[in-house]
Amino acid sequence: MRNVTHVDSHTSSSQSRVSYAAFAAFGMFWGAWGAALPSIRSQADLNDGQLGTALLFVGAGALPAMFLTGRLLDRFGTRPAALFLGFLGGTGVGVAVGAQGFISVVVSMLLVGAASGTADVAINTLAGQAENQTSRAVLTRSHGMFSLAVVVSSLGAGALLTLNLGLTVTFTVVAFVMLVLAAVVWLKAPGREHSSHSDAPVRSAAAPLMRGTTSVCALLLLGAVGALAYATENAHQSWGAVFMTDNFEASPQLAALAPASFATAATLARFALAPLSRSHPIALLVTGGAVATVGSIILAAAPNAPAGLLGLAIAAAGTAVLFPTLLSHSLRHVEPVQRGGATSVITTSAYLGFLLGPAYVGLLANLAGLRLAIVAVAALALIFTIVAVPVSRNTPRLLSPRDGARGRLPDSNNYMVRRDGITPQSMPE
Repeated sequence: MRNVTHVDSHTSSSQSRVSYAAFAAFGMFWGAWGAALPSIRSQADLNDGQLGTALLFVGAGALPAMFLTGRLLDRFGTRPAALFLGFLGGTGVGVAVGAQGFISVVVSMLLVGAASGTADVAINTLAGQAENQTSRAVLTRSHGMFSLAVVVSSLGAGALLTLNLGLTVTFTVVAFVMLVLAAVVWLKAPGREHSSHSDAPVRSAAAPLMRGTTSVCALLLLGAVGALAYATENAHQSWGAVFMTDNFEASPQLAALAPASFATAATLARFALAPLSRSHPIALLVTGGAVATVGSIILAAAPNAPAGLLGLAIAAAGTAVLFPTLLSHSLRHVEPVQRGGATSVITTSAYLGFLLGPAYVGLLANLAGLRLAIVAVAALALIFTIVAVPVSRNTPRLLSPRDGARGRLPDSNNYMVRRDGITPQSMPE
């Protein structure tokens, strides 16, 4: 008799809500952060070059933290995500209070990066676990919740700063909201996952994941593909307002519509297309990459501000679904007890694209102009579109051990699964 895992509708909804709360908290921080950067620069008396240098330390803090978080989650479950989110909210208050010069800002950026990196891996693992258990498109919808929170938080933080309430008050309000959401995660997040058992068990083909060279390389390959998606996304997010200002002499209010339009389009795309990330992931990856390519070209060739905003929105709709769909498709082939480690490797390597995307645009813009730099962003989206099909189709084989055999494997461990696989019984969308 097979041991089949059942997830009732109440449990399914609860797991999804926990993931949405976690991503909303994450988005609250980064929305406020984007709105507050000019004020941080002014308070610390930094020039643009110093601020740009300091921001690099966000990545320096994030990357090692992201790499180490996965094993912690595999050991203790996803509940620590609440602690990481609370810590992230606290670092915002720390930046607001301590940003009094270049050195203090650099130290603050390192702490923000470390807190953000751990939270990023944790909430993606939480969403991946919920998606695997419910067979619903939780990852893509969670990223949509992040985008929605970014829009709300950036507008709210901008309003508080416009009222001259200051950085400390602004980040304290944000931290309070994050703590409330983190409390939901702490109370409702599931514990450590265990593999299913049956009365006629077989060894999981995914069990030696992270032990064999082939599997680690496969995760890094998936992360590299994800880096193309992240580079495209963050290049547009970071340079959209500058593009509007430089090419159309847009006012600050009009230029601000660029990141707002991007985040809004990303939110709508993630919520609307989430079911396809489960039912037709490869088609969604290819279509999303193609749409991002077209949107980037429209932006690069835009003759006026409205056309530029249209191109940016189209690019956002395409890029929005790329990384969550890629991650969702990949994690379906990973043993549950090792999902944290796999998420850590994929997201850490993909995050390099997030960091390098804006720098890529800046370097090319300095050499050939911003319009040609945006064409180069379209090239990244096109490369993603080309490589997404072979990589995604071969993901099950890539994440299997070297011999690919089902049944007993040479690596002795205690991970068991049903004969019919590790995926729980599907729930209706």
